[in-house]
Amino acid sequence: MANIKENKKYHFTYKTTNLINKRYYLGMHSTNRLDDGYIGSGKRLYYELNKYGKENFKFEILKQFNSREQLVEAETSLISEEVLKDPNCLNMVVGGSGGNVGKGGEHLGGDCWAAANKYWKTEEGFKKKSETAKKVAKRRIQEGTWNVFQKGNQVWKGRKHTPETIEKMKETKKGHGKGINNSQFGKCWITNEVESKKIHKGELIPEGWRLGRKIK
Repeated sequence: MANIKENKKYHFTYKTTNLINKRYYLGMHSTNRLDDGYIGSGKRLYYELNKYGKENFKFEILKQFNSREQLVEAETSLISEEVLKDPNCLNMVVGGSGGNVGKGGEHLGGDCWAAANKYWKTEEGFKKKSETAKKVAKRRIQEGTWNVFQKGNQVWKGRKHTPETIEKMKETKKGHGKGINNSQFGKCWITNEVESKKIHKGELIPEGWRLGRKIK
């Protein structure tokens, strides 16, 4: 089975930074569009995004590579054990696999990913994954480097941001949503009368589609 990520046009390492508390997430990504909106998929990053809002994060491409193989090798050096010790780092595992590991703890990529994913869905895999997650969470809590989250909701519920944090959030939002900073800038609606979607202006409109949205 071919690794579909190998066939992507762009391969790069990236850094996503929380502009409020300066916590950051490092990773790798393969895509056909540099503006696909992807800024990371780590669990701790997800919690941060949910708490502060995507608009309060900065995404930057660190370095581009010619192949997925080169990219995986680069991420191995980028996210090391030393980096994981940084209290501001949101990553949970060393680089080189996009977070996929086998039942023996080894990092997996390429064709092995499907097998690893299948294993984690088994009763044995699910149990092991849960145990590992609890150990990581316990260690992070003891170190004071991880906020605790309740299942299905955050411990943050019922609390409020300090006036200082609110001011910082306001500052980071200035200029967002205007001109080229608007995520929809340069896009237009097209429809095939069944569904509607947005494309970049200038892109070829597929056969059977037209400009505009579906009329309800």
